[in-house]
Amino acid sequence: MSRISFQLKTKPPFRLDLTVWALRRMPHNSIDRWNGNTYVRAFALDRTPVKVKVSQEGTITKPALSVLVSSRKDISDAKMKSMISSRLEKMLGIRMDMREFYTLAADDRRLKPLAEQFIGVRPPRFPTIFEALVNAFACQQLSLNVGITLLNRLTEKYGMAFEHGGKMIHVFPSPEALERATHVDLRKLGFSHQKGKAIIEVARDILKKKVDMESLEAMNDNDALDHLLALKGIGRWSAEYVLLRGLGRINIIPSDDVGVQKNLQQFLRLKEKPDYERIKRITRRWKPYAGFVYFHFLLKRLAEKGYVS
Repeated sequence: MSRISFQLKTKPPFRLDLTVWALRRMPHNSIDRWNGNTYVRAFALDRTPVKVKVSQEGTITKPALSVLVSSRKDISDAKMKSMISSRLEKMLGIRMDMREFYTLAADDRRLKPLAEQFIGVRPPRFPTIFEALVNAFACQQLSLNVGITLLNRLTEKYGMAFEHGGKMIHVFPSPEALERATHVDLRKLGFSHQKGKAIIEVARDILKKKVDMESLEAMNDNDALDHLLALKGIGRWSAEYVLLRGLGRINIIPSDDVGVQKNLQQFLRLKEKPDYERIKRITRRWKPYAGFVYFHFLLKRLAEKGYVS
């Protein structure tokens, strides 16, 4: 077993636990694991399966992240360390400076206590746009609990395996793995025919270069939204979800999201659930951090269930 360890620095304030919970969303998520102290995830880098463990050293105001990487293959070269560092920095928002958000929140009497309650969270991202797309397919028009269950099954079936503490953890499946799947296979896992078809087709489109994932990163929000909406199975909610969770556009809030509607109704004490256009108007006051506020609403829900504090 080959191992490397290193530290990643980040600006304060930072809390790994809150950031990981904003990423994993539910306690039964077996892709992004959290044991109370350490984040564990399996990746495939250069077709090499690796297990990554991340823990926070120091405090919220003086944070540092300790990273331990394990693999059956040699991972001692600088390229592998650089790839892992880059992926974690993106997923955990390590390089982001959120001080302007806290300045904005300090002047908003309702947002201020929410920002203070979850100070240190960073906006997380899925490691690839493909993973964001599959998450959108799995979770659209379903409860988050069911969506995460489907993603767990998909990953256990099609992802490369890595042993962790006597148990197997799996890498989120690649487009290559899923383009070989059939609608029948995915139906057995619980996906509808339409969702299974969408997953397989987007995997094939990526492999055939019909969908240029790299170009999405360089597009502005409107162009990226149009590009995503052109994909089969992607509607407005899914496209905005991918913009936020896949591309890190923290100014975007998925305004068709039922959870967002309920959270805003409760948060602002509205008589009725706000519709798409009203949510866009309401969240202008938080520009350019409406999507970041979305993660605070998610954490508030998790705190009410006792998962975070």
